Order: sequence, then structure tokens, then C-alpha cells
Amino acid sequence: MAPGKSSPVENSWKIFEEYHIDEDVGFALPNPLEELPHPYDAWISIAKNLPELIKNGQLRAEVEKLTTFSIDGLQGHKLQRLAHLVLGYITMAYVWGEGDGDVRKVLPSNIAVPYCKVSEKLGLPPILVYADCVLANWKKKDPSGPMTYENMDILFSFPGGECGKGFFLVSLVVETAAASAIKVIPIIFNAIQREDPDTLQKALRDIASCLHKALEMFHQIHEYVDPNLFFNVLRIYLSGWKGNPLLSEGLLYEGVWDTPKKFAGGSAAQSSIFQCFDILLGIEHTVGGVPSDSAAKFLQEMRTYMPSAHQNFLRSLESGPSVRKFVLSKGDATLQEIYNECVQAMVSLRNYHLQIVAKYIVIPASQPSKRKQTSEEPSEPKSKGTGGTDFMGFLKTVRSTTANSLLKED
Repeated sequence: MAPGKSSPVENSWKIFEEYHIDEDVGFALPNPLEELPHPYDAWISIAKNLPELIKNGQLRAEVEKLTTFSIDGLQGHKLQRLAHLVLGYITMAYVWGEGDGDVRKVLPSNIAVPYCKVSEKLGLPPILVYADCVLANWKKKDPSGPMTYENMDILFSFPGGECGKGFFLVSLVVETAAASAIKVIPIIFNAIQREDPDTLQKALRDIASCLHKALEMFHQIHEYVDPNLFFNVLRIYLSGWKGNPLLSEGLLYEGVWDTPKKFAGGSAAQSSIFQCFDILLGIEHTVGGVPSDSAAKFLQEMRTYMPSAHQNFLRSLESGPSVRKFVLSKGDATLQEIYNECVQAMVSLRNYHLQIVAKYIVIPASQPSKRKQTSEEPSEPKSKGTGGTDFMGFLKTVRSTTANSLLKED
């Protein structure tokens, strides 16, 4: 390992700092900033009023009036993450408009240039990603209170009323429930190196417990997110320009590139937390490091939509000791049972995700749309997720691969 580089094997939270992982919220951005300094506050004022500006048909004109700002005044990770979030919201609103099929295929240079420059600094693509709308789009109502739905709010909203708040915050509380298990990873690696199955058993129980808690948090989606509003309104603003016939050639970022670029929309596959546990438990979606099918290829591609520090963390885990091989080598029935409980918890989460997708996408897609669609544009494919993939096929494949990782009894 390179001198000065930390390894997740060291049992200290300091090692996670370089990977931008927080002890309390994991991969989420701790205490995101809410305001940008002048002159960037002009972006904030548009982003804070998106639903109203869209409803009144003023959004695109307001965006086109903006001055092109240099990003030199945006110093520091948190300011840059806020800028990426705000410009992502503005871009989605500008491209999709009122969500009626009247799309814009060119992003004006006054947004495109600073957006692409901030994206480059963060190692993120210039589109709204999960790391924006879920991980950096929250605040506590009572700063000293708990990380619960009731004590939280989002910073920016799309049309669809409380639907967006529900979708983003439930995703966040699922994420943070699972994040408690990250601090166990150094203990696990130490236990393997010391050949200490008892410590490993306890640590794996902690992982399973956190994953069960994440599933419990996931149930809140039914309470806070309306399926029809999600499908017919919010989902449009989360859609990307890759695999989307409404923007079949992609989006032209004026003043940045001469040809349109294709980027996938926000997707739960862009969450580092579940890919993290796949790696830790040896749930392999690849064969010899090569994606084994289109689902595995999509998961690999979605890593490029994660903050670069989080991508580095996943790579560091891949170079760590194998939990699965250690468990197999010990031939200990109790250890195998606890390992399987962790894998089964991942299967349960993916199973539940499939049920959610059926309720929030498949069923509403089969009903007549209440939205008006412009006649000259093809409608968005209903079998595609916001990330541009065939979501049911993808989720079923990932679930099967996870289930196949359960250790069989002799």
C-alpha cells in the first residue's frame, strides 16, 4: 500500500475521513450547507422556487437570464456539493420543463459551463445524481434532534408536493440505518487477519442487524410517497438522457462540448452503501473482475456516478481480505449461519425494492396517464428506470446473484 494511504483494516474512524465517510451518516454528506455566497445565490433563488416557476411557465426564461459565473469563489467540498445539487435541480427543471414532453435538448452555457466545471472538481457527471438529491439534500429541523423522518426536511423540491420529500428522505434514512454497519468493517478485517472467528461472528451480527433496520426504514415509503405522483410527476425530473427516446442523442452542454452527451438519471444503484456490502460479503456480480451480464455492467457504470472518494473506498474494500473465503475455510456452522443472515438481509432488501418498483412504476405505468404528452414526441419508455435501464430485469438479476451467494449446507 502506498505510504500515507489508509486501509479500512485500521480500526479508527480517521481512516474514513479521506473517503468522505461520516461516523453518524455514512456516505451521506454531514450537515449539508444550504446557502451559496453572492453571486451564486442567484442559482439558489431559482432552485428554491422551482415548482412555482415551472407552474407559471417562467423557469426557462429565468434560467436564460442568469449571468455565467466563474466557479473560483466555490472553495471547499461542501460548497461545491451544494453547487452541484443546485445546478442539477436547475438542469433537470430546464430540460424537462412542465413534464409534458416539451423538452430542451441544449443546456445554455450560463448553466452548462459552471455545472461541468464543478462536476469535474467533484469527479461527478453533470446531471442530478443520488449523491445530490439524497445524500446532500437534507437538514434537521432540530439540529440536536435525531436523524428521523419527522425531524428532517429536504433543501430543494421538484413539482409533486411532498412526494419528493418523502422519496428522498426515506432513501436517506434507509442509507443512514445501513451506514451504522460501516464502522464494523475494520473490526471484520482485523478479525480475519487475527484468525478470530468469535469477533467476526459478533461483527457480522452487527451488519445483519443494521441491514434489518434499513429494511424497516424502507417501509416508510408507503406512508410518505404517493405512487401516482411519483410516477407521473417526480420521476420525470429524475430521468436522464441515456437510453431515453425523448433525448435520444443526449443533451448538448453549450460552451462545453460540441456534441450532445448521454448521462443516466439518478438511481438507487448509485448508492455506495449496498455495493459496499456486496463487496464485503463477496456477492460477486462479476466473473474475474469482468461484469458477467448487463446488470453487472450497469452496477459498474453507476460507480462512476458516485463521489470519487466513495469510489476509492469501494476499490479499497476490493483489495481487503475475503470474508466469504474465511468463513468457508473455517467450516464453522454458526459462522456460516451468521454470514448467510447478512446475505439474506441483502436479498430481503432487494426483494422489497422489487415490490416498491412494482407499486411505484409498473402498476402506474399500466394506467392511463393523466399528463398531457406532446404529439410529436415519443413517450418515455415505461420499462426503463430513471437510470435508463430495464429496471425489473436488472433488479431480478441482482437479487438472484445475491441469493446465489448464500452458502449451502453440506
